[in-house]
Amino acid sequence: MSRVGHKPLTLVKGVTMSETNRVVEVKGPKGTLHIALPEGINVKFEGEHVLTTRPDDSKVSKQNHGTTRAHLQNAINGVSKGYEKRLEIIGIGYKALMEGDNLRLNIGYSHPVIITPKPGVKITCIDATRLLVEGIDRQAVGETAANIRAVREPEPYQGKGIKYVGERIIRKEGKRAGKK
Repeated sequence: MSRVGHKPLTLVKGVTMSETNRVVEVKGPKGTLHIALPEGINVKFEGEHVLTTRPDDSKVSKQNHGTTRAHLQNAINGVSKGYEKRLEIIGIGYKALMEGDNLRLNIGYSHPVIITPKPGVKITCIDATRLLVEGIDRQAVGETAANIRAVREPEPYQGKGIKYVGERIIRKEGKRAGKK
């Protein structure tokens, strides 16, 4: 069984954390995040360490304990370093360009697809076939990148579509002609 909730969080230099009305505010050089605490989970501040505690050993309390600790760790990493996802577009004529804050994708449909990033997320076109999604909220960065990828997921025969950098697409062999 995991004991993630019992591990103390260490605050990075330049990051401060405070709690008011069951909401933890995490401030750092890149911005501020707010994490709502579930019922029964408490946060104790001990110098540069932060501990999460639970009232009992019920299943729900254990689940919330580890999840809350993980969310707080992600918030600390986000406001200090930030998160990023890189995507690449593969296919002849497929391209992306920025229109203000929105992303315009021309990827084989009869119409362009416009993606609006979530608040706190920035999309950058490195070039016409490479994208960078960055921000301080891990969940928002991942969800925005997943929404972009979902517009045209990579297909297994030619590998065309939008994929994460480093993602391995399992390829299938096509039909063979003239086999008798």
